Amino acid sequence: MISLSEFLIFGGLLFSISVAGIFLNRKNVLVLLMAIELMLLAVNVNFVAFSHFSGDIDGQAFVFFVLTVAAAEAAVGLAILVTLFRNRRTINVEDLTEMKG
Repeated sequence: MISLSEFLIFGGLLFSISVAGIFLNRKNVLVLLMAIELMLLAVNVNFVAFSHFSGDIDGQAFVFFVLTVAAAEAAVGLAILVTLFRNRRTINVEDLTEMKG
């Protein structure tokens, strides 16, 4: 049986990897979106772990709402990414400093 502390360590490790991915890779927008998704999944692991070990289903129900928002965020983010690539021919963050007005 896996204990609560092992779930929390795993969630913390995933969260740390995603924060490192955001800070170390500031060039590619796609990698930044993936790091944000990994961050949301790390939080979801903690929600499910606390929900399971407390015997309450509220945390697991909240995960479905977070996953729905994450899916919508990924869809909108990828749509913006495709539009940026079509207009600018790059997805580097440093090249996207100007807004077209």
